[in-house]
Amino acid sequence: MKPGEIDARRAARLAAVQALYQMEISGSSTTDAIADFDTGKLPRPDGDVLVGDIEGDMDLFRTLVEKAVDRQLTLDRAIARHLSKGWKLERLDAVARAILRAGAAELEQRADIPVAVVIDEYVEIAKGFFDGPEPGFVNATLDACAKDLRAPL
Repeated sequence: MKPGEIDARRAARLAAVQALYQMEISGSSTTDAIADFDTGKLPRPDGDVLVGDIEGDMDLFRTLVEKAVDRQLTLDRAIARHLSKGWKLERLDAVARAILRAGAAELEQRADIPVAVVIDEYVEIAKGFFDGPEPGFVNATLDACAKDLRAPL
């Protein structure tokens, strides 16, 4: 894979997390989120700085957002099964929910991308939003979800 492809996927993943968060908070639609990404309204990553000039992988972004919404019940169940006893998905921070839903959608829908890559990418996204234990929580939860969402090779 070329470095530009990695950057495009990274941009798509971050934008998908932002879109899922925005959709949950504002009630906007999948169509609105895809249009925002397509027109460059969602920020794109460049290291630790967000800029608007890196093109994202539109196919990956569309898959993540559409499937995270269309398959939300299934994905949420997979995530919830791996939360600590007494914790509910609704109790998590909205950003953490968006990260987990995007990651779970990618695990389920994109078997061509290795599990370790998917998990690592969402852990890195979590590090951009959280300074505490959340990246480790994202790592453990997505790793456990992978066993439910990916068929063994």
